[in-house]
Amino acid sequence: MDNSPVDQPLNLSQLLTDLVDSHPDDRIGPDAFAAHMRDRVWGGLLLVFAAFNLLPLPPGTTTVSGVPLILISAQMAAGRAVPWFPDSLRRRSVHKDAIRATLGKFLKWERWIEKLLRPRLPRLTARRGTRIIGLICLVLSVILWLPIPFGNHLPAATMSLFALALLYRDGLAAIAGYAATLVSLVVIATVYSAAALALWYLVREYLPGLFG
Repeated sequence: MDNSPVDQPLNLSQLLTDLVDSHPDDRIGPDAFAAHMRDRVWGGLLLVFAAFNLLPLPPGTTTVSGVPLILISAQMAAGRAVPWFPDSLRRRSVHKDAIRATLGKFLKWERWIEKLLRPRLPRLTARRGTRIIGLICLVLSVILWLPIPFGNHLPAATMSLFALALLYRDGLAAIAGYAATLVSLVVIATVYSAAALALWYLVREYLPGLFG
């Protein structure tokens, strides 16, 4: 087992602050973000899009918001070192002032998160571990993308947990993500199995002619 010490990684707000301070333009695009985040880019991208789906969104929104998660997690599972962005996304950028405002709101949450997360069990968030997490997140992203009522919050929360594990190189958080994956799949399967059985009962009870 590798018992070598793991350096404490910079927190997300510090990484983004450094990016804002060092970037020469007023607007920052996804390529600049990816280059600055380096080996922690997957955790950063995953957190941004997964956490967005935890918000109270109008019905059907996940059919759009789930697409970036599918794209990100598929590349993670494939073992890509650098994310690829379609041209439509590469042309988009965010103003530095908007990033600063977001950082101000995120800081209090980050301080609480940092009390819980720290580098440990490094193999679980190394290259192979990232690929396994990507494969799991790909499955969760497809579930989130489907227009299933109440089918987005559990997958989004689970992927946010995986994202934090990658950002802070916390293997224990990755284990918690695996456990949350099982819970998510069991809960979603149970809910929709119950719904299917209820529908089957109603059809048999009120439309008996369909069955002879």
